[in-house]
Amino acid sequence: MPTDDLQVIADLAKQLRVDSIRCSTAAGSGHPTSSLSAADLLAVLVTRHLRYDWAAPKRPENDHLIFSKGHASPLLYSVFRAVGVIDEGELISTYRRIGARLQGHPTPALPWVDLATGSLGLGVAAAVGVALAGKFLDELPYRVWVLCGDGELAEGSVWEAFDKAGYYELDNFTAIVDVNRLGQRGPTELGWDLDAYAARVAAFGCHPIEVDGHDLAAIDAALTEARDSHRPAVVLARTVKGKGVPEIEDKNGWHGLALPADLAERAVAALGGPSSLVVSSPLPKPGIPAVTPNPHARVALPHYALGEKIATRRAWGDGLVALAARPEVVVLDAEVGNSTYSELFFAVAPERYFQAFISEQLMVAAASGLAVRGYVTYAATFGAFVSRAADFLRMSGISEVSIRLAGSHAGVEIGSDGPSQMALEDLAFMRAVNGSTVLYPADATSAAALTIAMADCEGISYLRTTRGAYPVIYGPDEEFPIGGAKVVRESDTDAVTLVGAGVTLHESLAASELLATEGIAARVVDCYSVKPIDTATLVASCAATGGRIVVTEDHYPAGGLGEAVLSALVAAGVVPRFVHLAVRGLSQSGTSAELLKAAGISAAHIAEAARSLVKT
Repeated sequence: MPTDDLQVIADLAKQLRVDSIRCSTAAGSGHPTSSLSAADLLAVLVTRHLRYDWAAPKRPENDHLIFSKGHASPLLYSVFRAVGVIDEGELISTYRRIGARLQGHPTPALPWVDLATGSLGLGVAAAVGVALAGKFLDELPYRVWVLCGDGELAEGSVWEAFDKAGYYELDNFTAIVDVNRLGQRGPTELGWDLDAYAARVAAFGCHPIEVDGHDLAAIDAALTEARDSHRPAVVLARTVKGKGVPEIEDKNGWHGLALPADLAERAVAALGGPSSLVVSSPLPKPGIPAVTPNPHARVALPHYALGEKIATRRAWGDGLVALAARPEVVVLDAEVGNSTYSELFFAVAPERYFQAFISEQLMVAAASGLAVRGYVTYAATFGAFVSRAADFLRMSGISEVSIRLAGSHAGVEIGSDGPSQMALEDLAFMRAVNGSTVLYPADATSAAALTIAMADCEGISYLRTTRGAYPVIYGPDEEFPIGGAKVVRESDTDAVTLVGAGVTLHESLAASELLATEGIAARVVDCYSVKPIDTATLVASCAATGGRIVVTEDHYPAGGLGEAVLSALVAAGVVPRFVHLAVRGLSQSGTSAELLKAAGISAAHIAEAARSLVKT
């Protein structure tokens, strides 16, 4: 590296340290010590290796920089100042202030940030999705650089990411690990044992590169080696937490603490004081992504015969096959594609189907990474295992990316596999995610239609599917707008409304038949859209049946369909005569019919609840 370049990088590293101290001290909070340790790494990366047009952050050829170590936001924002996309006033005066773009952890409120980070392990896993897009879909030479901390390597999702990076031979993926030895409460598990880290990294199929994280020339050589590697690279940089401020270097107890004003003043002066160095990054080579999205491609809905018994999970797969007509649609599987029927997509578009194996966190994070590149990404696993990726789904909601997820084998309806396989909490969690859409179709026609509708649904959308095969109740011309509901059965003499979704819609229909033999007319409503919910249809049905309503769900009572219905009615000023049937205890193995009966959500239980309302 030329001497002049080395001096500029050294000056930049000092400025990044000074600005990290200044902005966090001004805010009175932040993680300056975690930023100081990685300043040299970022100074070399940004000036020498990150190929990025800062004036055009959406250029498809740009490299990607992901701060999985999101708490080091003072460093990231100081980089943004150094490349000229934010000014000194914004950095020093608005960091961590309400209404500002420079939040405590990075979010896509800033156009140079791909994803919200701060939940450790997420950024590394999401980077795999971006790298998959670059290598197999975009076919562009951009590289994904992800900065993570050494404490973060305790997260299983990091090793899921390294494993899949190795499996897919993602030579466009580089993780830079800031091995500064100290975590939040003391030393990390391996401290500065770079050899131990390297052995683990190599075992997962990645190329480890050990380096002194404060030797600028050595860092440059390491990043060059990473770029030239034919395998995913993991740069293991030995650093000192608080580097540049001798009073706190390698001292425990400073994680997450801003420097007091007097210490900050001394530290800034010792580093040479504030400066206004502006640098640039190498520009990417021009290129065009190999995939051209076609959101208007003709997508032919599958057709099913009325009365034919088909599982909604099969209809999910059929919907994905139809969506293959759109070249931007991508599917991820967690090694259960033969049960979720996602593998049907593999048969028609194998180049757009990625196997995450049994790594649900990686699958969800990679889906978000693919979404960053503009792909319409679907992913599926058993509903019970969606919870393994709950935090990453929460973070996807904060990022406001659009991904589509299906959870199959939901509820006690799955039968003899037993309670460990029964999704009974998924609706509650997915309803709580920021900006989410939650769908629960009852038949194949609605399931396929909603699968296709999800392609253009913004945010996190979730479709709950059923294991068993149930009769098709809707014709091919029925429409299923998100946010809608269907009145499946009604008359002018209805005395009670029965609300169901998925399997409980079929149980509600059976209950209405039982009631009809007793002269009780029951209106049946299919709440296939749990969030957003069709308040108007619920209000109208309540009004038509004297406020009597029975909601039945194959889910625990907290946070599911019943609470969605009741809260919608109350918000609309309706106080119903309400019975809520849900799974209220631990289930066990048995047949579907036995378990629905044992849980108190069978047709007989629904009919009894309706009778009790009508008689009072």
